[in-house]
Amino acid sequence: MVASVSPLSHPETLPLRSLPSEAPVLVVAPHPDDETLACGGAIAALRAQGLPVSVLVVSDGTRSHPRSRLYPAPRLRQVRQAETLAALARLGVAASQVVFLGLPDGSVPSASLSTSLAQAALAQCQRSLVQVAPRTLFLPYRYDPHRDHRATWSLMQTAIAALPQPPRLIEYPVWDWDPEQRQPLDASYRPWRLDIASFVELKRQAIACYRSQTTDLIHDDPTGFRLSPELIASFLNPWEIFLEPVP
Repeated sequence: MVASVSPLSHPETLPLRSLPSEAPVLVVAPHPDDETLACGGAIAALRAQGLPVSVLVVSDGTRSHPRSRLYPAPRLRQVRQAETLAALARLGVAASQVVFLGLPDGSVPSASLSTSLAQAALAQCQRSLVQVAPRTLFLPYRYDPHRDHRATWSLMQTAIAALPQPPRLIEYPVWDWDPEQRQPLDASYRPWRLDIASFVELKRQAIACYRSQTTDLIHDDPTGFRLSPELIASFLNPWEIFLEPVP
């Protein structure tokens, strides 16, 4: 990988580009909330234009509070799915357009693995692609610091190889927004900004739907995950950052 300085170190200097118009659009989220954090403004803008948007949530998100007795994995799975549907409803996406694969949080398999879980996950991704037939595909950045994000990219990259017409690929950063985890950008990517100023408040409301990740809703696990105010603020700029592979 030939790398350059991360564009997230100076995002306000990136060029502004227009909203993708190739539809249908599929947004792939490694965890319940990634789609709203990274692409909430884009989703709202696409829906405001009447363009069809579907969302594929890959993992079940149940490792956010592993020691909670009040919210064991089955209950937390239901909570996180309900939060996702509520957030996406705010952004204009109907529940019928959301698919949850339910893969194990923290253990999403890479497509390169020869395990039964990896093969089953790949088959699920391929079915979703066939069903939606997206012309534009939003997926996590290939080199995101989180392993589930990298594995999700691998699954989708392998799955689209079987499509007769590959979609336009647009990748999004999540954990690169954390300065302590930020990576140099692969030089084969072109970073750009999307103006979402008209949808920031709507996006803020959608993020707030994820109460299990932003509040003390689950209070019996002191080691549980919580999105920091600083990280949330990174996603509430009047623009979103996307990384597009150079053809």
